[in-house]
Amino acid sequence: MSAIDDKWQQNQWLGPPVDTGAGSGEMVLPDGRGHARDFQNGSIYWTPELGAHEIHGDIRIKWAQTGGVRGVLGYPVSDEAGCGPGNGRFNHFMGGSIYWTPELGAHEVHGPVRDKWAELGWQSSSLGYPTSDVRGDGARQSGTFERGTIVWTPGGGAVVAQNID
Repeated sequence: MSAIDDKWQQNQWLGPPVDTGAGSGEMVLPDGRGHARDFQNGSIYWTPELGAHEIHGDIRIKWAQTGGVRGVLGYPVSDEAGCGPGNGRFNHFMGGSIYWTPELGAHEVHGPVRDKWAELGWQSSSLGYPTSDVRGDGARQSGTFERGTIVWTPGGGAVVAQNID
């Protein structure tokens, strides 16, 4: 049994494996490092360094939109888990995180914006949950949250602008 099979045994709600036409077994990913297997309700990704982690729902869709394992986020390093306040959920990845709430949807946070948000206390901070993906480049990045914005520049670092109610 593989690590993906072991993870699936712990997460039977993922449903049966999806037959991709090449069989329903594990796929070796193009980087040669990772393996994946799709199931009816999600996927499990595995690397020797990170182990096996499941990803599903709107977080899985957002992750695919960011490029999946080839994107800025890379491989998952956690299973999807719940968080508060409210009905929030998240997955952490090698290069960032995706947070989701029923009201706000799924948004990715990475780089210095994510680092600052984590330092402040993630979704439990005064900023709350993300309301946008991190955007920008090496000269400027920003991310908006329920009650403020984090802007990063190389010269100024990550600066928080709180919304004033």
